[in-house]
Amino acid sequence: MMVGMGAGCEAVGEEARALRALAEAGDALVAGIERSVPTWVTAQVERILDAWGRASPAVCLDAERAAAAAGVSAAHRVASELRALLTRDPAEQARTPAEIVRSVVREPTAVLTAVGVPPVERDPFDERAVPEDRYDLAPRSLADLGGPELGAALLAWGMAKAAVLRARLGG
Repeated sequence: MMVGMGAGCEAVGEEARALRALAEAGDALVAGIERSVPTWVTAQVERILDAWGRASPAVCLDAERAAAAAGVSAAHRVASELRALLTRDPAEQARTPAEIVRSVVREPTAVLTAVGVPPVERDPFDERAVPEDRYDLAPRSLADLGGPELGAALLAWGMAKAAVLRARLGG
């Protein structure tokens, strides 16, 4: 046991613990995105096609194939963007994981647009907040993508980031 450890040493220990927690939460976010996004993209394309009800069986089959490829592409893109964010120092992270994850609408939107599905009617706030989301696909929380573990990972990430920044300020 160390005796007489000063407040400066305690702050360094707190920051190191918080940085480990931040890295663990970031790893969980990336893994969850890689696991969940392909299925989520396919499900969203199928949901909108079913609601539209005007696509022929052949168009639906083509869209489902395109959605499967788009899901893999979206998972790779979003996971890569998350990794780039998470490798930055916490004080330099200008975006949040949730902001990056909400961009997951790009790929299913491209599939739906390609088969001629018209945009859906959306809430005026959503239209202003996420104008590129023509089909109201943007997840409201990370849990919408694949279960509560993604929402919990985002919460853990936010708490760990706050702990890092707090430790750097001395408490």
